[in-house]
Amino acid sequence: QVHLVESGGGLVQDGGSLRLSCAVSGRTSSSYAMGWFRQAPGKEREFVAAKRWSDGSTAYANSVKGRFSISRDNAKTTVYLEMNSLKPEDTAVYYCAARLGTITTSTFSYSYWGQGTQVTVSS
Repeated sequence: QVHLVESGGGLVQDGGSLRLSCAVSGRTSSSYAMGWFRQAPGKEREFVAAKRWSDGSTAYANSVKGRFSISRDNAKTTVYLEMNSLKPEDTAVYYCAARLGTITTSTFSYSYWGQGTQVTVSS
């Protein structure tokens, strides 16, 4: 079982930055792929970023490429999503997710999810 808890969301102005954290506990290893997804009101949950440290594979949604970055701490207990140059369209609830295996952009492929953290970007 894997337990994920997100934090770091909040209200930020257009062009601002935020760093989201995902505390990871339970039976995980470097073979797990970690992903970030988001869901805006009235929209489906969508892929944001994913990384698997065992092989270095990384993927970003086109809408965030060059602005967002996924990383983790040396203790491998926290996964981060660094978000820069935020736009109002980035407003959503952001979720951390984990799956055993290669990275994927599909929400249906991730077995474990956090409760989400709200990010609001004001114009």
